[in-house]
Amino acid sequence: MPHTAELHPLLQGLNKSDYNVESLDDEIRVDSLCVDLLRHLYQELVQKKGLQPEQAGGRCHGADYFLREFVIPERHKNLFEVEAKDLLQFAGHWYIIRTPEPNLTELGKILAGTAELYNYLASQKMVSQKTANAISAQSEALDYFQKRIDAFWAIEGEGYDIWRDACPL
Repeated sequence: MPHTAELHPLLQGLNKSDYNVESLDDEIRVDSLCVDLLRHLYQELVQKKGLQPEQAGGRCHGADYFLREFVIPERHKNLFEVEAKDLLQFAGHWYIIRTPEPNLTELGKILAGTAELYNYLASQKMVSQKTANAISAQSEALDYFQKRIDAFWAIEGEGYDIWRDACPL
């Protein structure tokens, strides 16, 4: 019998459809479910991966921001249905226009945490490894995201439409 990763009790009973967001009540419920999932990720990072609590907390905070500020309230999307294009639209557009001082340092932490979460979910067979790999690859496109931030700050006149169309939501 092939060896499989042992699922944490939280994930054993997890029903992906519980993360569907169709109403405000769903949004509140899913938000709470995400907090629980991220707490488990934190434990995994500290106990099994040996990260320092501050490092693990930073990664969880990054994933938390992506999920609880963008995926759930803005996209009304199930976190198990997220694709790399969602991360591209988040980092290349939404984060930039929604953040008073968008910067690659902060964005890089969000992207790293999001990649960590999806790699973990793939290791637990909750998303495909292909999805996790695509999200990880997208999270590493830091040069592209820096160019998007720089281009945003350089917008003049009617230039916003051109900037927006290069990476539309």
